[in-house]
Amino acid sequence: MKRVPRSVFNLVGLVVALVVIFVVFSVLQPKSFPTVSNLETLARQSAIVALVSLGMTYVIVNAGIDLSVGSTAAFSGVAIAWILQRHYSPALALLGGVLAGAIAGLLNGLLITRLKVGPFIVTLGTMLIIRGVATGVAHEQTINPPDSWLNNLLAVLGPDEKWKLLPIGVWLTIVLAVLAALSLRYTRFGRHVIAIGSNEHAARLCGVPVERVTMLVYVISGAFAGLAGLMLFSRLTVGDPTVANGLELDAIAAVVIGGASLTGGEGSILGTILGALIMATLRAGASQVGLDNWVQQIVTGVIIVLAVALDKLRKKQIG
Repeated sequence: MKRVPRSVFNLVGLVVALVVIFVVFSVLQPKSFPTVSNLETLARQSAIVALVSLGMTYVIVNAGIDLSVGSTAAFSGVAIAWILQRHYSPALALLGGVLAGAIAGLLNGLLITRLKVGPFIVTLGTMLIIRGVATGVAHEQTINPPDSWLNNLLAVLGPDEKWKLLPIGVWLTIVLAVLAALSLRYTRFGRHVIAIGSNEHAARLCGVPVERVTMLVYVISGAFAGLAGLMLFSRLTVGDPTVANGLELDAIAAVVIGGASLTGGEGSILGTILGALIMATLRAGASQVGLDNWVQQIVTGVIIVLAVALDKLRKKQIG
């Protein structure tokens, strides 16, 4: 009899956990939580964390970490607002925001691969640098650009837009998640990312261009953070350099909850998406039942610790 892969059990467990969390909050708030409008809200809230988590999946599978994604998302939103304020086209602003994120990721990749400094230290430093640049560009205040179609990417669907089922930004997130999953599993680049995360020395001996792949991984992470910044801008309609504090922790938690190993070489996009949905559902449910922000922060911290502990337990069982 063919043995069911362990990854399948992990995914089934995540689905069960998500359903249980949703049912619990539905029982606690039966009039507001299990509604169509709330499901749409959950999808909109999940999109931002999911986009950052997609990029973080590549990084963690590559045995790295990126603490700068929250600052990068804020920087991207400021860049978009700055471009729109000067009456350039929304399409150019969109490209500028994603490019700003990719450049931030390139900076991380260059510092890690050229200076041979650990990703934790590098991205801890760039987290402050990028946040400072965003604050400087915005002159320590929010940027209020004119309205554009970018504001509607994560907007609540109107009565005549219900045929879309979900906002455009959520559909974009789903498409990118599918592409990321195919890339990580079926392309040479994806195999190289996994190989480096599993054993960098062995991957180098096998001819894998470690530095080039690692640099591209951080560029991808920055670009996804830039897209998350676009979605944040769509929700806020302003460029605010102070937003997305702690977004990197939500992304790391989502990826690790999804089954990725912090030591690299293991992870899945589907697991990451389920992890992001779990995080968003917990946040939304906690808000609706009236839990204070400080309680929500404690819950998030506990989830991160438990996720890391489960990762260690999985490794020990394999060993």
